[in-house]
Amino acid sequence: MIEKPTHLPFDSTLAQTGFVWLLRLVSIYCLVAGVGYWVQIMGYYEGLLWRFDLMPWQWKVASVSLAMLFPVASTGLWMMVSWGPVIWFVAAAGETLMFTVFWEYFYYKPAIAVIHCSVAVLYIAFRIVLFLQKRQQAKPQR
Repeated sequence: MIEKPTHLPFDSTLAQTGFVWLLRLVSIYCLVAGVGYWVQIMGYYEGLLWRFDLMPWQWKVASVSLAMLFPVASTGLWMMVSWGPVIWFVAAAGETLMFTVFWEYFYYKPAIAVIHCSVAVLYIAFRIVLFLQKRQQAKPQR
């Protein structure tokens, strides 16, 4: 007997498809954010003190860290591997802290916190729904 492959799109549920789309959209966002930080580091950014050698120390630390974390998170999210969301969470938490808690040293951008928190809530909701679906499928049918 030949089994049908489980990775085909028509076999997936709406929640699985939505989860893949969420991860891919966040991956694209992370790639754009990472490129944005690289642009700042390289000095192509039009702004006051936005060349790496002219940045204050806190911006140097933050921009280099996020320039590395966001593209790595993007890769992990796009490939849908388990470490992708973990790296995204670290980068998102760092950026959220930068622009909310430590706004005196950076800027005050509450929209960043709203975006990252919204993505985290959506991610958790999808994981719960997928867990419940998997548990439902694992129950013996009577």
